[in-house]
Amino acid sequence: MKNRKSKLKIIPLGGLEQIGMNMTAFEYEDSIIVVDCGLSFPEDDMLGIDLVIPDITYLKDNADRVKGFFITHGHEDHIGALPYVLKEINVPIYATKLTIGIIEHKLTEHGLMQTTKRKVVRHGQSINLGAFRVEFIKTNHSIADASAFAIYSPAGTVVHTGDFKVDYTPVFGDAIDLQRFAEIGKKGVLALMCDSTNAERKGFTMSERTVGRTFDNIFSEHKNTRIIIATFASNVDRVQQIINSAYKYGRKVVIEGRSMVNIITTAAELGYLDIPNKTLIDIEQMKNYPDEQMVLITTGSQGESMAALSRMAANIHKKVTIKPGDTVIFSSNPIPGNEKAVSKVINELSIKGADVIFQDAHVSGHACQEEIKLIYTLVQPKYAIPVHGEYRHLKAQASLAENLGIPKENIFLLSSGDVLELDKDSAKVTDKVHTGAILVDGLGVGDVGNIVLRDRQRLAEDGIMTVVLALEKHSNQLLSGPDIISRGFVYVRESEDLMGECRQVAVDALEKCLQKKVTEWSKIKNTIRDDLSEFLWKRTKRSPMLLVIIMEV
Repeated sequence: MKNRKSKLKIIPLGGLEQIGMNMTAFEYEDSIIVVDCGLSFPEDDMLGIDLVIPDITYLKDNADRVKGFFITHGHEDHIGALPYVLKEINVPIYATKLTIGIIEHKLTEHGLMQTTKRKVVRHGQSINLGAFRVEFIKTNHSIADASAFAIYSPAGTVVHTGDFKVDYTPVFGDAIDLQRFAEIGKKGVLALMCDSTNAERKGFTMSERTVGRTFDNIFSEHKNTRIIIATFASNVDRVQQIINSAYKYGRKVVIEGRSMVNIITTAAELGYLDIPNKTLIDIEQMKNYPDEQMVLITTGSQGESMAALSRMAANIHKKVTIKPGDTVIFSSNPIPGNEKAVSKVINELSIKGADVIFQDAHVSGHACQEEIKLIYTLVQPKYAIPVHGEYRHLKAQASLAENLGIPKENIFLLSSGDVLELDKDSAKVTDKVHTGAILVDGLGVGDVGNIVLRDRQRLAEDGIMTVVLALEKHSNQLLSGPDIISRGFVYVRESEDLMGECRQVAVDALEKCLQKKVTEWSKIKNTIRDDLSEFLWKRTKRSPMLLVIIMEV
């Protein structure tokens, strides 16, 4: 039997079925490389959780074969999990200059700078790792230095677009390298993994420059008011355009919000931002200038409760108070799920007399249908694997691919954990690996699971009641109590009668146990808990969490 070449395996470990947590492993024989390593933000029912990272059990089980991480760009949903993952799997990171700059900031915070290898790669360069060669291709996105990858393996070439749009007139740097996509397409591409975020939107995404013109108009119309602009911290080009307009209209700029300060500092140091002399001032100096000479660039465009703009709107920001006449611009669209939070902040700002503008001050960083079609036409892939998006976005891209003539059986809507094996003759999902979400709460990574979340939800919905009683050592006679402490269940001072009845139920349950000669504390506790639970449900139709504590005297 003649030696058959191995197949390439593509294994998404996150980033499908949702926006965020992007991470995909590519495996050929004994080499694994990983593209992106992102986090996602908690859902509303994940009480107290700070962020969510992908479960990398599969990579840990194959740690000796993992060669490195390739990062497409510096957004949290592509780099945010790195500090947590690197503690488990320490391999080099390859990315462009600004992306590495932002990652280094994270590594410093987590004390990982000394132990992590990093390599800055320029667009057009290739990196050889194991069985793979990865070429960095210039794309446009809402953060500078974004890349697509051509991943060359013995089984064929895969093009991964990362997050992208086609911007012929970007604010910083060159337009997307369409020529390179076409050249790679000419040589034959096995599969295209393309960004689906805007696959439901018709037409083209507008150029980032159009926002600059909008800012110019807003600045000229609001010459006598203070201007506050909320945008994504990572959108360096947007910040550049705000600074350009501010300089043109003789205003000083203050940057507020921790993530904003971090990224802007990094971008300015690396030369991705051009800030005219004396334009940027510290927030402390703001009081030295009249309102009409001030622009504030702040975080909080998504209505996040702890971000700077939300704190201003709620009157709890230490240094900035919203006053009548302020012009507040939302330079972003609400991410699906954040609409309520954003409209709450807009209402709070409006009540304080601010003039809120949220039309036309934003363009997306993702490709709409015509740009997706353009990439497919240039790359001419045999197989289509839509990525980056909820199922409906992936589905929308699948139908675009079908309209462009890719046979239905060559389009794969994968789920996280699917193992797609492919070569030039065939492609099919052959296996599923373990994936999931690891919850990060404070310094705890993964120590809050479904059971703890269920407890938190129950505490949030029904509260807790604790019964404390003291029993004599051998006879189990009641010496003191039962004392009843309740939190988040009923307001005790107004429910004296109910508390008295609960005490009596606990005493009766204990008597019942003693009559039956039950001496095991666990049984006594369970009896008290069950009887109380039944009583409370009958009386209040609520079932708080019940804790019974017995002390021995």
